[in-house]
Amino acid sequence: MKVYEFIKGKKGAIGIGTLIIFIAMVLVAAVAAAVLINTSGFLQQKAMATGKESTEQVASGLKIIEVKGYHDGSKIKQLAIFISPNAGSTPIDLKQVKVMLNNGTKKVVLSYNNTYYEDDTNGTTNIFNYNDIETATTETSDAWAYNNGTGGVKYLPANNFGIIVIQDADGSCQKDTPVINKGDIVALTVNTGIDGIHLGLPVRTKVTGSVVPEFGAPAVIEFTTPASYLSSQYVIELQ
Repeated sequence: MKVYEFIKGKKGAIGIGTLIIFIAMVLVAAVAAAVLINTSGFLQQKAMATGKESTEQVASGLKIIEVKGYHDGSKIKQLAIFISPNAGSTPIDLKQVKVMLNNGTKKVVLSYNNTYYEDDTNGTTNIFNYNDIETATTETSDAWAYNNGTGGVKYLPANNFGIIVIQDADGSCQKDTPVINKGDIVALTVNTGIDGIHLGLPVRTKVTGSVVPEFGAPAVIEFTTPASYLSSQYVIELQ
């Protein structure tokens, strides 16, 4: 009888041990499931954020519409770089944009100066303010120069570019907040002549560079100045 009770007690002990192991396995599985769920949720959010940033990086950016230049018969004195956002691009802050130019012997990096800003969304008779640049007495476009109050003109500095707003339906490109979005067109003004960056752009000079936004694809600049500068055509198309 005692042997029989001992065997029954032994079976009960084995059953309790099995139950403990089963409960432990359930707990471990629950913890593992919780970790996996939390990890998968984090990875999903991270993937969505990364995907959004990647989409913005790929879709956003700038494109060159054209590059115009004004010469004095021997060299290019002013550049107007017409840009617009790429299709599907997010808004681009021009305060964070850099203009890089290279003539083979000198490379310059230009940033925006909000002193040199002009809104010509109603139309302009002359993008290049060359009459005033030549005489240096008055100004008609603040994107190139402005009257310093003493009868003279303060020119666009060597390390800066200005902005002429050509098209801006929603008025997003303002002097202190120059943000461009879908459909906007602006001209970036670069002074390569008087008090300018003196790149030295005589005939047959190859110029490369880019307009680099804070994020997204840069707009590529590449042109060669013409074989001669005609006195009958001071404004020329370079790109």
